[in-house]
Amino acid sequence: MAVTLIGKVLGLYRDRLLAVHYSTGAAANAFFTASRIPRVFFDAVFASAIAACFIPVFSEYLEKKGKQEAFRFASSFITAIVLLSGALTVAGMAFPQPLVALFADYGQPQTTALAASLTRVMFPTVLFSGAAFSLVGVLQAQDHFTAPALMSAVSNLVIILYFFTVDARLGIFGLAGAYLLGWLLQGVIQVPPLYRLGFRFRPGLDLRSEGMRKVFFLMGPVMVSTWVQPINQAINARFGSRLYEGAGVSALEYSSNLYLVIAGTFILSITNVIFPRLSRLTAGGKEGEFQDTIRQTLGVSLFFVLPMSAGLMAVARPLISLIYGGGEFDAFSTEITAAALSWMALGMVGYAVQNILSRAYFARQQGRVPLIAGGVSIAANLALCQLLTGRFQVAGLALSSAASATVYALLLLLPLQRGGEKILDRAALADLGKNAAGRRPYGGVRVEGAGAAHFQPPGGQAGGADLPGDLRGAGRGAVFCPGPSPAGGRGQIVCHSCEKDAETRLSHGTSKGYFKWKLALAGADGPVRLVRRAVGEQRGGPVVPPPPRVEPGRVGEQRVLPAVELGPLGAVPDL
Repeated sequence: MAVTLIGKVLGLYRDRLLAVHYSTGAAANAFFTASRIPRVFFDAVFASAIAACFIPVFSEYLEKKGKQEAFRFASSFITAIVLLSGALTVAGMAFPQPLVALFADYGQPQTTALAASLTRVMFPTVLFSGAAFSLVGVLQAQDHFTAPALMSAVSNLVIILYFFTVDARLGIFGLAGAYLLGWLLQGVIQVPPLYRLGFRFRPGLDLRSEGMRKVFFLMGPVMVSTWVQPINQAINARFGSRLYEGAGVSALEYSSNLYLVIAGTFILSITNVIFPRLSRLTAGGKEGEFQDTIRQTLGVSLFFVLPMSAGLMAVARPLISLIYGGGEFDAFSTEITAAALSWMALGMVGYAVQNILSRAYFARQQGRVPLIAGGVSIAANLALCQLLTGRFQVAGLALSSAASATVYALLLLLPLQRGGEKILDRAALADLGKNAAGRRPYGGVRVEGAGAAHFQPPGGQAGGADLPGDLRGAGRGAVFCPGPSPAGGRGQIVCHSCEKDAETRLSHGTSKGYFKWKLALAGADGPVRLVRRAVGEQRGGPVVPPPPRVEPGRVGEQRVLPAVELGPLGAVPDL
């Protein structure tokens, strides 16, 4: 996963350089359209054959017929992929204009013309990708993941080097060439490890072999299921080309790339590892181990994905500003990209579930359920885009994408649940519910009546704590102000010892000593009620004695705190 993470970080830096140099202007919009077209064609036609069909059949050959037969089948498959992708490349380079018209609806003719010219330059990506990913399939089926994981890092380094050297002279067309070179090198770096494994590519086309017939048989239903993400992205980009003079395309691209860095680094690393294992378990008839692997993978993934999704929604704007801000990427570009990222994050759970469960179906060489689920998901995304784009603009497109991913995941999960496999049983669902409940903001204060209040952390009794970092025991030296500040801001916590708004250090009798607790609450205008813990150092003596110290890790004594009236954010009163 570390190698994958490095590649993703380099990809993020690559996108930052692109944002700083080209922002969300016409050149960036045209470039993103031109780069998306060959990727969608590759994902729709060849990615399914390689990822979902080739690896299971190749694993079956390894298990039952040995390496030599498996390598012979692999050579035949790679030959077929190269010939088909080459033919598609020639067609795409010959007729780029109708393809651009299909993928984008720019109001500016010059942007459309630029996109068509760039598409002609970048369409050989299909050929290079077909060869590279076929070689990756041979490696991954034999549990070799390092070279495939390096693909992204190598291509991103080429593009980063381009920005620092000749971008000023060659411009956007030079950038298209750099992307093309990066894709070529992705295939080249797979050759040495394949050679060490004993694989020698021998061109040949045996379409009547058992393996090739099985691949072509599986491709039909599986193909639609692997279309979901690229086709949904293409649909969203077409709607986005009508927004903000075409800038919606760039906003969706930047936000989607960042989203995939955060979600994809974790999820795709897992699925790339478990898919060959699932294929071998299926070939060996080990159904119990198969189900256990899916169940455990899904549980662990969702344990991390739930807080990742909530966190990404919360920090979308500052994160976009930090990563992409500067140069040509102005405040408007930041706002529309952050809006897309925030709503896109809602679909992260669906994205994780669909990627894991689709591998389960593919490993079993079952394509019917993913076929139906994929078709329904695409239709749902298209309908929601038409319904939401006019009113919510780029946020509506991102929300449509998130809803589509969730629909797809549910349609993959329900047949497994109803079929008795119980991928998510009651215990797993209960754990996920606790995980989701535990990811809301820490701490809370509940005022009960005019003169009493309890510190109420989530998940525990007053003064208790079930989660690391929660408030334990009665605090001292803290003042809680649930109302707004005089300037109309959010409710605050005030510490009279440090005079800091929105942050309080609460001393308590546990092993941690103190922690920083941040809270923002909406409040009504007018007077506010302060709940305070008086301590011995304050003038007038203690109103409530300080709590006794307790053993590390135990909950301190529960205390009821007095309440006093003050105007908005006044000084701490004398009691």
